[in-house]
Amino acid sequence: MVKTTIAKFSVDYLQILNEKGTLDKKLMPNLTKSQIIWMYENMILTRVVDEKMLSMQRQGRIGTFAPVKGQEACQIGIIAALDKKDMIFPAFRETAAHIAFGLPPENLFIYYAGDERGSKTDKNFFPIAIPVATQLLHAVGYAWGAKIKKDNVAVVVFFGDGATSEGDFHEAMNFAGVFKLPVLFVCQNNQYAISVPRKLQSASETLAQKAIAYGFDGIQVDGNDVFSVYKAANDAILNIKKGKGPCFIECITYRLGDHTTSDDASKYRSQKELQEWMKKDPILRLRDFIMKNKYLSRLDEEKLQDKVKLQVEDVVKKAESIEAPNVEDIFKYTFKEMPWNLKEQLDDLRESMKDG
Repeated sequence: MVKTTIAKFSVDYLQILNEKGTLDKKLMPNLTKSQIIWMYENMILTRVVDEKMLSMQRQGRIGTFAPVKGQEACQIGIIAALDKKDMIFPAFRETAAHIAFGLPPENLFIYYAGDERGSKTDKNFFPIAIPVATQLLHAVGYAWGAKIKKDNVAVVVFFGDGATSEGDFHEAMNFAGVFKLPVLFVCQNNQYAISVPRKLQSASETLAQKAIAYGFDGIQVDGNDVFSVYKAANDAILNIKKGKGPCFIECITYRLGDHTTSDDASKYRSQKELQEWMKKDPILRLRDFIMKNKYLSRLDEEKLQDKVKLQVEDVVKKAESIEAPNVEDIFKYTFKEMPWNLKEQLDDLRESMKDG
């Protein structure tokens, strides 16, 4: 018997700006002052929107939603590397991506108030996917179509660490690898799939290495460092648009809030753990960098905070002032052609509304 090594693999970890404020200048991407301030402004806006949504959910003004607090850099770093013609497939925690890609923030409030019109947009941003990992198959299908049509676009799909335990994840990765599809898989590893810690989800040392099995590159980055996320995404997008196939980015991050507003994270993680991750808050890290480099003054930063808070209040007023949806839409937009049984139910509804 002859024993030979067929191949060896490794997974890189990228960190440019650490939680102590140390910057690796050699790895720092070529970002302008205005680009960095744009990142910061969108992170602040996302945080304020998230906090407002939490407050409104507790008041009964919107329904259950998934807070994004702590994961802003994972999404804004990716969006900063994209063109408007690129396509995004979100999961259910992509508030930052939604805002940074230019979708109206009020749509989020409308959607989580139970009105599907919040999903309507003229941007290349698919509707929120609540089922875990299903959006990966949608993204790969879109990417396959784009490749057939020779559209030079990148397709980005966001998901959490828990999604890597689903069959849809592996099917999507395999298909993308075989056909060298223009897909960027972005895993936000926030350490928990609801209450299940990362270490109980997979025996793999990293989640990024799962890409190796499907024939393409995977990289792990500090997901709380927006510069690292941007650089990894920018490099990946350039390769994708050169026809080199998909890429996988594992962003190491932490959700500072509950999984959703119906969850209580204190039941499965310690306050000590939470406090340690709060020191790595992506917004605080970027703010320190901006202040250190005098991109904004203290007064500028205070004005920004005040401006964003007023902006979000205006957004909420706009969201809550729209006319109520037409109840008949439930029937009209379920199928392309309404089946007989729904027609009967619609007729019954109309009759009951007359009687009322």
